[in-house]
Amino acid sequence: MTATAAAVGTALGSGLAAMPVWADEKLGYPEKPQLTFGFIKLTDMAPLAIAYEKGFFEDEGLYVSLQAQANWKVLLDGVVSGTLDGAHMLAGQPLAATIGYGTKAHIITPYSMDLNGNGITVSNQVWADMLPNLPKQPDGKPVHPISAKYLKPVVDEYKKEGKPFKMGMVFPVSTHNYYLRYWLAAGGLNPGFYNPLKGDTSGQLNADVLLSVTPPPQMPATLQAGTIDGYCVGEPWNEQAIVKGIGVPVITDYEIWQNNPEKVFGMTADFVKKYPNTAVRVVKALIRAGYWLDANNNANREEAVKILSKPQYVGADPSVIAKSMTGTFEYEKGDIRKVPDFNVFFRYNATYPFYSDAVWFLTQMRRWGQIPTEKTDAWYAETAKSVYRPDIYQRAAMALIAEGKFKPSDFPDFAKETGYKPATANFIDGVTYDGTKPNAYLKSFTLGLKGDQTI
Repeated sequence: MTATAAAVGTALGSGLAAMPVWADEKLGYPEKPQLTFGFIKLTDMAPLAIAYEKGFFEDEGLYVSLQAQANWKVLLDGVVSGTLDGAHMLAGQPLAATIGYGTKAHIITPYSMDLNGNGITVSNQVWADMLPNLPKQPDGKPVHPISAKYLKPVVDEYKKEGKPFKMGMVFPVSTHNYYLRYWLAAGGLNPGFYNPLKGDTSGQLNADVLLSVTPPPQMPATLQAGTIDGYCVGEPWNEQAIVKGIGVPVITDYEIWQNNPEKVFGMTADFVKKYPNTAVRVVKALIRAGYWLDANNNANREEAVKILSKPQYVGADPSVIAKSMTGTFEYEKGDIRKVPDFNVFFRYNATYPFYSDAVWFLTQMRRWGQIPTEKTDAWYAETAKSVYRPDIYQRAAMALIAEGKFKPSDFPDFAKETGYKPATANFIDGVTYDGTKPNAYLKSFTLGLKGDQTI
């Protein structure tokens, strides 16, 4: 066993405090310099575009091709098959694949791409029905955040009329699915359950609101067609509803869970094992990209908007992308509010792959039945550690520090870091989340599975 491999093994077995051994090792050349990465046309693919456009990949001896994918399933299949070496992924995808929900494959993430960045939009008609009941500011505009309890009377009216109330989200294991479900449940609406033990993957069992999958770029058109009554998606597809005059964003995910984890960069465990230097160098380039995006109070965001508007990346009008990327968010037409942290790519340790983020997504999979049976707290911790790889991140960070590109203070204190954020109640319902106590967290909810409950 090499010293490097031994260091990784020590770190995974006893926590991260042992990891400074990386500082004494020189990072080798990339074993695979030619790489193809996938992404979906969303604003938060930005670290990939910036790492490419600013030459950060090339600085690491990497020659990268970026390829837009049709949807999240196609993207995941590409990574699993090896036609893609890595990809911009939904945070739930590596976790779900590793535990065998849907596609079975061991996917890891050494890098978290961003915080926040999503919103929930409803049709103009649903907004008109909600509006009379919303509390107002002195200027007549609605008070934010807007609870789903104000959507409940609209949903109840649909039920009386025998009509289903339907909303779109981007994938069954997407952050969008879990944040939308969280918002609905906090307002007293049941978003439905999954029961994979009986072959149910719809997630609509006992639901007040029927959730289904729509690819992000298709959300506005699907809403306009009347197929859905609202949706949860990343930018620029909420603001696109304002531009088209077809809907109103009612809440951002920042208001549901302040500084929530969003996308991750995913690769197969086999890729990382076969090409360890390449994996670290990819993370180095992405860390630099995330830093550039947030540097000097987002001073580079206007340039980032121009880059992202190119057809090979997001391909949306720059003015639409800029709405959220430059620190504002438009809710109702003309109701533009400052949301400086709508997109976060580096600050608040946004790029570090915290185990507690992984555990939160696993609790939501359990809450709504995707994980159909009770799991121990130890299972949650072990699963998180098998997917989230802060050891790789740390090696990349320490190499950047050694090169003089970053300061130690730019990163977590690796000598003390456990991978678990402090407990927080920064959720719309005020419920406290402690990643070290997942089962106790699940028991704190009125709606959702807990303990040994099944559907």
